[in-house]
Amino acid sequence: MPGQEPTLIASVQRALNLLDAVGECDRPVPAKTLARRTGMPLATTYHLLRTLVHAGYLTRVEGAGYVLGDRVTALSEGRGGAAARVARFRPILEQLHDQLHAAAYVSMLDDGEIRLVDVVDGPTTPRVDLWVGFEDAGHATALGKAVLSALEDGNRREYLGRHDLIDLTPHTVTDRNSLLRELRAGADFAVDKQEYALGTACVAAAAPSRSMAAAVAVSVPAHRLDRVLERADVLRRAAHLVALAGP
Repeated sequence: MPGQEPTLIASVQRALNLLDAVGECDRPVPAKTLARRTGMPLATTYHLLRTLVHAGYLTRVEGAGYVLGDRVTALSEGRGGAAARVARFRPILEQLHDQLHAAAYVSMLDDGEIRLVDVVDGPTTPRVDLWVGFEDAGHATALGKAVLSALEDGNRREYLGRHDLIDLTPHTVTDRNSLLRELRAGADFAVDKQEYALGTACVAAAAPSRSMAAAVAVSVPAHRLDRVLERADVLRRAAHLVALAGP
């Protein structure tokens, strides 16, 4: 209902307050100090501290107090890596979007899964409704097929062996052998002709790089597919720039 306060989990809020209090200090913080700063009973503070230490978000320094744990550091580094990728790729996607007047995407293989890194779209060039995640729809998207086409045959087979080829539309290729033949064809571009979403077509180009398996794509209404293919050199150049920008 409008104006209704959101439901908040008090124990989660208290744990986050502890993390904030520890993160604000440049030295180990004793439990009693944390209890005082957060306004929590000491017993509650100890229970939450034990949980956070067990989960790796805090580390207990014997006789001194608590500092942020390795899990917080890993999260920070992961966020920084993702932000750095977006910062490098975003100008390339913006230019591609403007040149082809189409929603522009970049994806890459990350920890064995095809993941969407960034999208640039606009009011007149909306992105595809991503109703199924790329982890489950690599076979049905131009981006996914372009990434898979850049892999060695054994890695490609291993990926397809771990994923069901879900039938998303009447046009989706769900036969592994047929898909493998398509991926081995060596075409410059991967095309999704309404295989992921009816009424939408996508064209993707792999970003040739030894350090990552990535691809760039645009999506358009299906009737505009031929016009995009006529300007495929623009997509090829964007993929080259993504490869130069690095992982």
